[in-house]
Amino acid sequence: MSTINQHIYLISDSTGETVSTIARSIYARFENINFIENKWALIRTEKQIDNITEGIIGKPGIVLYTMINLKLENYLKIKCNEIKVSAHNVLDNTINKIKEFYEINPDGGQIPGKQHSLSEDYFARIESLQYAIANDDGQRNLNLEKADIIFFGVSRTSKTPTSIYLANQGYKVANIPFVLNQNLNLSDISKRTLVIGLFASPERLQQIRTSRLQSLKENRSTNYVDIDALKKEIEEAKKICARNKWSTIDVTKKSIEEIAATALEYLKIFKSKKLYNDEKKK
Repeated sequence: MSTINQHIYLISDSTGETVSTIARSIYARFENINFIENKWALIRTEKQIDNITEGIIGKPGIVLYTMINLKLENYLKIKCNEIKVSAHNVLDNTINKIKEFYEINPDGGQIPGKQHSLSEDYFARIESLQYAIANDDGQRNLNLEKADIIFFGVSRTSKTPTSIYLANQGYKVANIPFVLNQNLNLSDISKRTLVIGLFASPERLQQIRTSRLQSLKENRSTNYVDIDALKKEIEEAKKICARNKWSTIDVTKKSIEEIAATALEYLKIFKSKKLYNDEKKK
């Protein structure tokens, strides 16, 4: 039987990890369908849902979601009902919903865990991890043009853990620290690669850095934790981002998963703009 293409929409008001993980396990049950995945995370407003459902109209497919906010969940179901698309909470019986929507039976002989076998995706993640480690904290800055995302920011703004987290999902991520009076030139690379500045409040940075020094049993009376020095670092780093028109994320109250999800939303926008600009040049 030939493979058919079907759109599927993954929506979450959190990081989207749960719905993505469940969706991947579902895909393995339908080997004759090539699911074209469209994912939105950190959905916070009805306007965002409006934009998503408007885009679904031309490319219908089932909507799978996880929603903590019940008001937004109800609004999503209403909007999907208006465009006659099935919306389903993935914590319910998802396989039956997909079976009904696409009018196809799951493969009866599917071996549990088959989707986790070694594949191109597995080796891509290994390669991404190697890339993230080689380009951590500006150590070597190898092949930056191959990065999907480059993080830039002052010390202790979650650049490394977020890079590793995204590498585990197959994204090549480099991170470069801000250093006062550094000669940083990413103007050419940032035309082709997304650069994101990571920032936190001076108070939060001071807290994290002080804890870091305590764990290393080092002197705490340094510019590394001085609040005025921190403010200057942040101000100068923000100037660089503004001058280069780079996207930024305030990580003060964000988990690694939330930072990563926001970065991927920025990447989606960056790629669509780049595609548009490339088309205009033709």
